[in-house]
Amino acid sequence: MLFDMDGLLVDTERLWTRAQEDLAAHLGGVFTPEIKAALMGRGPDTALHLMLSLLGVDGSRFAEAARFVMGRIVELFAAPGAIVARPGAVELLGALAVHRVPLALVSSSARVLMDHVLGAVGAARFQVSVAGDEVVRGKPDPEPYLRASRLLAVPPARCVVLEDSASGATAGLAAGCVTVLVPSTPQPPDVPADAVVPSLAHVTPAWLAALVDRRAPREG
Repeated sequence: MLFDMDGLLVDTERLWTRAQEDLAAHLGGVFTPEIKAALMGRGPDTALHLMLSLLGVDGSRFAEAARFVMGRIVELFAAPGAIVARPGAVELLGALAVHRVPLALVSSSARVLMDHVLGAVGAARFQVSVAGDEVVRGKPDPEPYLRASRLLAVPPARCVVLEDSASGATAGLAAGCVTVLVPSTPQPPDVPADAVVPSLAHVTPAWLAALVDRRAPREG
């Protein structure tokens, strides 16, 4: 089982939004819902380049912007009580542990941020974690999920990716994984996924196993 992090496992997208709003103000721009939607699920560098472009800010300010937003987001993640699990997340992790399902946490965020989340939700729950600064190509490229699958020693076709964004879902499908979209914000109607559910509270180990088994005959 391969979990996305921000917006799927934990409600940290609000922290990213605050940091991005602060960055936009620092650069003399306004962070709009449309810009937020365009950045969802992308790796930090890709998202930042895109944000500068959408704000009309010259790319020569990338290094300045990167320092600002990383400093701000680390500060926000480290605040007491800042990291809150999404609805159904803790219950699903517990149910998967009972069934001894191997778990990986796979994020576009940097390791320093992932470690804050692992500390909050319990690092021992996950056998593997892959951070955004530990891969060459981030989501929507399949590399992060392929790496997690390899580290778990589970074939991609037997892995389920849980994602909240179009970019992440695209990465999961490209890796050959069964992919479930659990949107944390409105997504385009044509986002590719094997299934879409409103929250993790609707996900059970039995349902996930059936989803994998239903796909298997098509690939056999």
